[in-house]
Amino acid sequence: MSDPEMNDPTRRRSEADTESVDLLGLWILLWRHKWIIIAVTFVFAVLSIPYALVQTEWYRSETLLSPAEERSMSGLTRQLGGLVGLAGVSVGGGGSAEPLAILGSRDFAEQFIRDENLLPVLFADLWDADAGSWIDSDPANHPDMRDAVRIFRNDVLQASEDPTTGLVTLAVQWTDPETAAKWANQLVGRLNEHVRQRALREAEGNVAYLEQELQGSNVVTLQQSIGRLLEAEMQKLMLARGNTEFAFRVIDSAKPPKLRYKPNRVLIVVVATFLGGLLGVFGVLFRETMVTARRSIDSASG
Repeated sequence: MSDPEMNDPTRRRSEADTESVDLLGLWILLWRHKWIIIAVTFVFAVLSIPYALVQTEWYRSETLLSPAEERSMSGLTRQLGGLVGLAGVSVGGGGSAEPLAILGSRDFAEQFIRDENLLPVLFADLWDADAGSWIDSDPANHPDMRDAVRIFRNDVLQASEDPTTGLVTLAVQWTDPETAAKWANQLVGRLNEHVRQRALREAEGNVAYLEQELQGSNVVTLQQSIGRLLEAEMQKLMLARGNTEFAFRVIDSAKPPKLRYKPNRVLIVVVATFLGGLLGVFGVLFRETMVTARRSIDSASG
């Protein structure tokens, strides 16, 4: 059963009137202390301007990549059936999952940082370029490769794949636009070379294994099957040797960006101004709450 009091129009009207009075009282309170709110908002807005101006500018350079064509001999694999697994060789390849995993790996980032000597670059504020040493003389306070890899993977390098088109965007964020573009292009070249060398080693090992099995087999049908497998591996070997864009084809190479990626100085000022106004409102409400509580205590004690 419904509560008659809940359906009472007079009660509902009374509650609405009470809410209107409360909102009106709140507005009157805020208007009476509007200069406090304006002052706090103004202070936050003014202080946010130099804060926004001193923020380090970061630039983002992107390169658009397309996964290399599938190199799997699918028809040949279906013909050979279980012999592929029995021989322990792989006639598949392509796709972007493995290259992207390599790109995001710690080993790949560490090798790039080490080869390019990026430790002093990533921690330039801790490095004395003139002396060629760390500013802090205590070795315990020197950044190491683990710190560099963490910053490189979290703040510098980003890669994403469009699930619809399969295209991959590799982006590098850095404080210098020329450096950001250079690193992005270098990373693509290194990734292609890394995957290509791995495929070469695998294909060469498979060719050596199949040639050995072919020589030791006397069954004609098995020799024919191994021969087809050997032909597939030789094709993979040729592809790996003659194709520099082995994992990704570059559709749009990275160029030095003209505009900074961050910080958004206007947004910083707007957010700071909003927070200042919000803090001013809360300050006024808190002050009024404390005054009301003190009056209540004084009245009770009197």
